[in-house]
Amino acid sequence: MKGLIKTERQLELLVDKILGVNNELSRIKDLDLLLERFLYRARRESSADAGTIYIRKDDELEFKYTQNNTLEAKLRNGRKLPYSAFSIPINEKSIAGFAAKHKKTLNIPNMYAIDKEAPYHFDPSFDRRIGYKTVSSLTIPLISSDGKLLGIMQLLNACDDDGKFIPFSREDESFYKMLCLIGTNAIQRAQMTRNLLITITGFACLRDPKETAAHVNRVGTYATEIYEAWANQRGIASGSIDKNKDNLRIAAMLHDVGKVGISDTILKKESAFDSSERKTMESHTWLGARQFLGNSDLDLTAKEVALSHHENWDGSGYPGRITNLTGSSAGDKEKKHPGLKGNAIPLFARIVAIADVYDALHSNRAYKNAWAEEKVIETMKKDRGRKFDPELFDVFLRILPTLQDIRRRFPDS
Repeated sequence: MKGLIKTERQLELLVDKILGVNNELSRIKDLDLLLERFLYRARRESSADAGTIYIRKDDELEFKYTQNNTLEAKLRNGRKLPYSAFSIPINEKSIAGFAAKHKKTLNIPNMYAIDKEAPYHFDPSFDRRIGYKTVSSLTIPLISSDGKLLGIMQLLNACDDDGKFIPFSREDESFYKMLCLIGTNAIQRAQMTRNLLITITGFACLRDPKETAAHVNRVGTYATEIYEAWANQRGIASGSIDKNKDNLRIAAMLHDVGKVGISDTILKKESAFDSSERKTMESHTWLGARQFLGNSDLDLTAKEVALSHHENWDGSGYPGRITNLTGSSAGDKEKKHPGLKGNAIPLFARIVAIADVYDALHSNRAYKNAWAEEKVIETMKKDRGRKFDPELFDVFLRILPTLQDIRRRFPDS
């Protein structure tokens, strides 16, 4: 009876864990933030020191996120492991490729003692390059309810209570598979959201060629990294940070959605605007904001960002305070308003302003070539305290290595 009670208690704890992960992932809308959180929760439940998540793209596995407690502990405060961009083929030569091709979980207790007859192999050169030793791995395919492969979750180095690297328990494999089923459902939902966002921004791209998927992905990722570093510096609770990052990422990707309402002749004009054209161009802020009139946190964030991402810290920006976004008449939206100033500008709009300018200066435009990093930073420094919130700008400078990695991860095609 005592053993049965123990088993029932273990079952209760197992169900609680699964429900907890499901509830947490179901609240996340952005795909990248979901993948990052899913990997973290899977590692936490398996006591894994490290892990990687891949998403399938055609016949390859596209690397998305890696986490590593040992390596992260060696980083300077505020730094993250670098964003990387690479893919591996879905074939039998690699462990992840084999698991993907055969949709089979691989539990390897010792990566340096893989059977020589196995078709896959482990390359220790990566361990040597980063100063790490991979001992054990658990590689699980992420398979949708209709049997399609979405990606791979690879957990590395299970830890005992003393932090020693040990094999992953074979008895727990069923739990991890259940966890991955929950994650797979959440990934499919987030992929639908991301595809919808790319479709929406694609309409803006048809009007304005610089509004590409790569551009909006970079701006969205820059913005969340700046916010997270600022929020950690301010001591904001992690739960609030995660929730705000989710809304900010999507809002930042949609910051210029109002350009769908601007004439092609203005958006694609290579010379300077006259006063009438500039007034029309500036209207993309409130045209975008009026697309988000709901009361959800996401609607409120997206409205603030769309409306105010061209406001300047010193009050010289636009469109200023607009009280009425609805109605057939432009009303007070077409009047000239004093720009918002300082902390009157919503926080997330101040963040997106920095992210958007950083990406724009790095990008090719009809009227200019992409600038080198040094020129971009020197130019932006001159606008600290004028265009940009000085505190946020200092955070931006501090995390530049992370932002540079993001730029390489989302290259213009």
